[in-house]
Amino acid sequence: MMLLASSVCGLFKWRQFEPEVILLAIGWYVRFSLSYRDVEELLAERGLLVDHVTVWRWVQRYAPEMERRLRSKLKPTNDSWRVDETYVRVKGKWVYLYRALDSNGDTIDFLLSARRDAAAAERFLAKASARENNHPAVRVINTDKHSGYPPAIANLQTRGDLSEKCQHRPVQYLNNILEQDHRAIKRRCRASQWFRSFWSARRTIAGYEAIHMIRQSSGSLDQRGGSAP
Repeated sequence: MMLLASSVCGLFKWRQFEPEVILLAIGWYVRFSLSYRDVEELLAERGLLVDHVTVWRWVQRYAPEMERRLRSKLKPTNDSWRVDETYVRVKGKWVYLYRALDSNGDTIDFLLSARRDAAAAERFLAKASARENNHPAVRVINTDKHSGYPPAIANLQTRGDLSEKCQHRPVQYLNNILEQDHRAIKRRCRASQWFRSFWSARRTIAGYEAIHMIRQSSGSLDQRGGSAP
């Protein structure tokens, strides 16, 4: 049985089910290619009668909290970033999931955006480079040749959110590691049959990313070091 800190247990006050049950259901959903009805059936096999809509509500409420609390537990990434965006379907339309990894393949941050432009790129890079994140100051940002990145980086350097010494390398082949990494998140999104609202997509993807970061860390915590090319 999981032992939860009192501060964590407080998040589940007034819930009908114990925190351990809620976290188990969320963990199944964000980790495996399961539908909400699949999770409902798995819980029923264990004598727990939980409607699939309730499981959906749990994911929407607690997945972002899981991702937020996880960040302080991970070792810092390195200062060589790979930044790219991929497509996610929301309510029948494509939106853009910005993601950044370091050169070791560990997740730095992500952002779901309705647009793919300089403003979205700037918003994402500002979020990724925020001081409360567990990352060193970025030394080099590698992107594809999308026109939105140069003005976004220049604006952040002018504001002081990025160092003036931070280099921008628009060399697409260096992002192969990130394009491969996109597949894990997109595979999970497809299994969920995409999303019906932007709000739901953003919160659910936070859970997918949290589990993905745990998987990355389990294989690379001992290998992380300093700067990389």
